[in-house]
Amino acid sequence: MPVSAPSPPRILHSPFIHRPINFTPSSFPAKNLRSPSYPRIKAELDPNTVVAISVGVASVALGIGIPVFYETQIDNASKRENTQPCFPCNGTGAQKCRLCVGSGNVTVELGGGEKEVSNCINCDGAGSLTCTTCQGSGVQPRYLDRREFKDDD
Repeated sequence: MPVSAPSPPRILHSPFIHRPINFTPSSFPAKNLRSPSYPRIKAELDPNTVVAISVGVASVALGIGIPVFYETQIDNASKRENTQPCFPCNGTGAQKCRLCVGSGNVTVELGGGEKEVSNCINCDGAGSLTCTTCQGSGVQPRYLDRREFKDDD
């Protein structure tokens, strides 16, 4: 029976590792009193890579930070009382009808000098409409309260 010679240790070569790693059974003793030495990794970063990593980190930070900022602003605004009068209706909750200019009647001139007066079809003769900005409350809504968010899914 022939005796085989011990195999030479396998060496791992990599462009990222400073020194080659030897894979031999003696390099991994069962009880090592010293802490094992790990290979140093070379990191050669060109300026474009550094810029790309920086932009990525900044994008993630902004992508998380901006929504958190808006949520805290919305929460703080909801805690404050809103007493600002509505701008379009001056706090009355109603706006003058644009079709009849607040009179409730519409005058139509027919041919031959005839005139016909009828109730306004826009406001049903009331002369005013509920303010579309404040929905009749007379209080100016906050920015996000004016928007109607619909889920189109």
